[in-house]
Amino acid sequence: MSDHYQYEETRELVGLVEDATELVRSKGEAAFGDFRVAGSRWRQEETYIFVLDPKGNMLVHPDPGMEGKNELDLKDVNGKPIIRGLIDAAMTLPGKPEGWYHYQWPVLGGLLPRWKSSYVRLVTAPSGNRYVVGSGMYNDRMERTFVVDAVKDAVGQIEKNGTAAFTLFHDPTGPFIAKDAYIFVFDMKGIDLVNPGFPSLEGRNLLDLKDTQGKQLIREMFEVVQTRDSGWVDYMWPKPGESVSTQKSAYVSKAKMGDQWVLVGCGVYLADAPKAAPVGKKMTAPELMALVRDGAAVFEKHGEKAYPELRQQGSKWFRDDTYFFVWAMDGTRVFHAANPVGEGQRVRGMKDILGRPIGEMILDAGGSPSGEGWIHYMYPEPEDIFPTWKSTFVKRVTFPSGQQHIVGCGIYNMQMDRAFIEDVVSRAATLVAEQGKDAFGQLRDRAGPFVFMDTYVFVTSPDGTELVNPVFPSLEGKNLIDLKDLKGKPAIRDEIAAAMKEGSAWLDLYWYKPGQNTPACKQTFVRKAQFGQDIYIVGSGIYTEE
Repeated sequence: MSDHYQYEETRELVGLVEDATELVRSKGEAAFGDFRVAGSRWRQEETYIFVLDPKGNMLVHPDPGMEGKNELDLKDVNGKPIIRGLIDAAMTLPGKPEGWYHYQWPVLGGLLPRWKSSYVRLVTAPSGNRYVVGSGMYNDRMERTFVVDAVKDAVGQIEKNGTAAFTLFHDPTGPFIAKDAYIFVFDMKGIDLVNPGFPSLEGRNLLDLKDTQGKQLIREMFEVVQTRDSGWVDYMWPKPGESVSTQKSAYVSKAKMGDQWVLVGCGVYLADAPKAAPVGKKMTAPELMALVRDGAAVFEKHGEKAYPELRQQGSKWFRDDTYFFVWAMDGTRVFHAANPVGEGQRVRGMKDILGRPIGEMILDAGGSPSGEGWIHYMYPEPEDIFPTWKSTFVKRVTFPSGQQHIVGCGIYNMQMDRAFIEDVVSRAATLVAEQGKDAFGQLRDRAGPFVFMDTYVFVTSPDGTELVNPVFPSLEGKNLIDLKDLKGKPAIRDEIAAAMKEGSAWLDLYWYKPGQNTPACKQTFVRKAQFGQDIYIVGSGIYTEE
């Protein structure tokens, strides 16, 4: 079984669980004592054997606070039921007494949750009692077998429960959504039946969908399942926050649903997946800001008379998928270079597929004291249906008529930039300075302007207490003053000291990239904000390539 895995650490973990399972099968409950010996093969630092019974009682675990207790309702930071998920992975499908489950959990003695992948097996002891034996690892690069396992489980759910399984695939706390991986389902005509990542596409025929290099990926997936029943399809797609496409691999399989066949799949960015060569020079965030400011100067001088100039394709103002738009302050779109048909529409209530209020964010940024700012949202490229991240810079201008407007321009899949971080932190700090703790709800809103791609705003008190953390809400209320990064640097203490002394500052620390557990340099920007007598440290960060 362990030979099916690509990475040595995965093979070792699976082998460990297989051997522990055999020990329980032969020795029964007497094996539990062997698993508890610190420093033995069964218990070494982050790697250890745990044993559960089907009711969720933790029979073996290195944390004395968990062993001997029923942990059935234990959940991770995102609300995923850890123990229920582990038991279900080994017991749900007949003939499949093993499986993987992915969730976020701190290392022993640690504080910050990290993605963990646990492998479990069901075993019957000589006493007749059944147990779930498992172990997990934090160095969890996505294995192809993880994806195959998820798709096989999804196929089993569909063939057992039909369309009732679709609800489970959409559940963010369920077993079929882990990191950036999720289950998708198509009928044999190419109609998208299940797409948790982009639910707005459900019900649409995506048979002719192409990747960034023109490959008809859905047609190729159908060719695989029709000729081989199951297999892998590679295609190119940008990761969130990256401008260059990376190879994404999807495992697809047939499933019998009633009297029809459906295609079931799951796509992931595997470790060391190749990236496409950059096609030409992509505009940077500072360059786009300069372009919008130049355009704003033209509008301030000529007003509506500038519209024909900004409609000219191939010009400085309209090139490829980069174009200008103009909104009135009431949310009416008065100019759109790429889509004149949409002019005159009231678009204040416009939202993206994630529920992010695009219209309100544009008006808020343009109506802010600075009169400008960045907006990040999911939006299809021209003549495409698949939403991708778009970063737009907007600026408030006054036309010669005296009327104020908001002008803007955006780039699809723009590389993350320090300018984005400074902008979002400054706006959050202004909000905190105006509203104090009443602003925290807006900062926590994952559909709002302060959470986008892998970026979020946090707020810390001067004593190191985490006050706002939309990605790890379990940290709120905890004092992190002594938290150190992977190189031993007192990250929180340094951030607080820099903000208190300088007002705002950039700092470097080393931590794990979200969902990857890969050590990387993270640059964090912090700013001091004061509301009455209360002082807050507001910050956000960006991972950089070294």
